[in-house]
Amino acid sequence: MGVPGMEKDGGERPAGLWRARAHGAFNVASGVWPLMHLPSFEKVFGPKEDDWLVRTVAGLLLGVGWTQLRAGSTPEGMRNARRIGVATAATLLAIDLVYVPRGRIRATYLLDAAAEIAWLAVWLRRPGVPGVSGGQARSTEPS
Repeated sequence: MGVPGMEKDGGERPAGLWRARAHGAFNVASGVWPLMHLPSFEKVFGPKEDDWLVRTVAGLLLGVGWTQLRAGSTPEGMRNARRIGVATAATLLAIDLVYVPRGRIRATYLLDAAAEIAWLAVWLRRPGVPGVSGGQARSTEPS
């Protein structure tokens, strides 16, 4: 018997697994960039006073991205990938929207804000992830 909301995409993977993989790849790339070449990162997003903080956030993004890339194709694995994806995107979006208007970070962070809004839309409005609003089935098992 299939799990509602975990329809297959024609292969062996649930239809929503691509979200975890795509967002994971995005987060890994976002973390790798400042670790591999901080000067180019700072050229786009502005000079940083605390390089250690940039590296810390980059490392966290690598960890988040790796976790998303390794998400299991089970309903619980997909729910966990969704939780970490939504939490990460919402946190980064909030930072962008608070600190750009204050002039603390460059307006180029609004590009990141747009990307984070897109990831939130992917996770919150698309079918294929169990337990998500928008017509998705929720577990009928007793808690």
